[in-house]
Formats: sequence, C-alpha cells, structure tokens
Amino acid sequence: MEFANLTLEIVLFLFAVAIVAGFLDTLAGGGGLLTLPALMISGIPPLLALGTNKLQACMGTATASFMMLRKKRVTFQQVKFLMLSAFIGSSIGTLFIQIIDVELLTLVIPIVISCIGLYFLFAPTIEEGDRPAKISSRAYKTIVVPLIGFYDGLFGPGTGSFFTLAGRALQGQQFLDATARAKTLNFATNIASLIVFLFAGKVFWLVGFTMMFGQFIGAWLGSHCLFKIPVKYLRYLVVIMCFSMLAKYLTS
Repeated sequence: MEFANLTLEIVLFLFAVAIVAGFLDTLAGGGGLLTLPALMISGIPPLLALGTNKLQACMGTATASFMMLRKKRVTFQQVKFLMLSAFIGSSIGTLFIQIIDVELLTLVIPIVISCIGLYFLFAPTIEEGDRPAKISSRAYKTIVVPLIGFYDGLFGPGTGSFFTLAGRALQGQQFLDATARAKTLNFATNIASLIVFLFAGKVFWLVGFTMMFGQFIGAWLGSHCLFKIPVKYLRYLVVIMCFSMLAKYLTS
C-alpha cells in the first residue's frame, strides 16, 4: 500500500530514526519507542505501522543477535528454548492484535516507558555480579518469556528492555549478559510477529526496507560500542531515553 503524502523528506526522516533506534536498541533496548511513533506521525495507519515496524526491527535485532553470538557473549545453546518460547508468545500476541481496537494500545505507551525508566533509575547498581535467581529457569522459560513475547506481538515498544530487566531482576544475570540474551529473544519475537503481519498483508514495503537499512547501520554501530561503554552510562541512557519519550507523549 502506498500513500500520496509520502515524501522524500518523510522517508529520510524514518531512515534517520531507524539508525538511532537500532543503535539505542542494541545498547539499551527500547528502539521501538522511537520507530513506532515515527511511523504513526508519518500518517501510516496503526496496524500497518505495527507490521512495518516489525519488518524494520527484524534487521536491527538480527544484526545485534549475530554480533552477540559471534562475539560469544551468548551461545545459541543457552537461548534456543527461550527463543522458542518468545516466538510462540509473540505469535499469539500478534494474532490477538488483529481483532482488537489498536487505537487503545496508545494508552500503553506512557505506562511502559514509566515502568522501564523507574526500574533502571531506582534498581540496585547494575554493575554488581550475578545474583541468585528469584524464579526457576523453567518458570522463566514457560511463563515470563512468553508473556513478554505476547506483549511484543501485541504492541512491542520496550520489549528489549523488558527482556533485559527480566533477565537481571528474575534470573540474576549481569547487566551485559542480560542485554546480550535479550537481543536474541527480541529477534525471535520480531520474526514471529512479522510472519503473522505478512500473512495479514500489514507491511509497508518501501518504508520497511528503507528503515531496515537504517536499523542495520545503527545495530552494527551499537554492537561495537556495547562492551566498550561503561555499564553505568548504559543505565543512564535507558533512563534518559525513557523519560524523554514520556515527556514527548505527555506534551503531544
């Protein structure tokens, strides 16, 4: 589907947003908090914006996941069953979004941003080492991961941060380990959701491919910076990004 009001300036704007989102998503998660609103501001209908967002997000999470696996920050053996759980949850969430009023989901954005920002602002120092897990690996795999996957299929923004938060808070993972694993899980949820949107015909290909290229650039840059930036600065990045976006929504 094409739109008469789609100009070169809008396409370039979305391309630039995708670069920034891919970079931030790799470092701290939450890139969808930039790309999805940008797509909607450009005049693309909500469901089409969600589907297009998944297409471009797949490139960013695929690039980041490949770099994490290549650098051995995480192994496929560690995450393969978690990825399957995330995939299933996201598929169900994306099917569900096809039958509800997607406009209602805009109410979720401020809540999601606030929760993520407040957690990373007030949580204990993320530079601490591994902690004892608060729930079993089985409960994490069969309950927590599919629920986050369901949210990603249903709406999406902030999913990478949710996976990082869950790995840190519930499984006691170090922040960088939780971040690396979150990339692979977010890739699984994006692919699952994209498949459903493709069958539903809810993808704007021109915009999607343009933003995919931007996501590749941003994710490639972010993956090279992730383990060179002090962890405390990543924490500040999450908090600043979340509350900046919250301010934007409250004043719009």
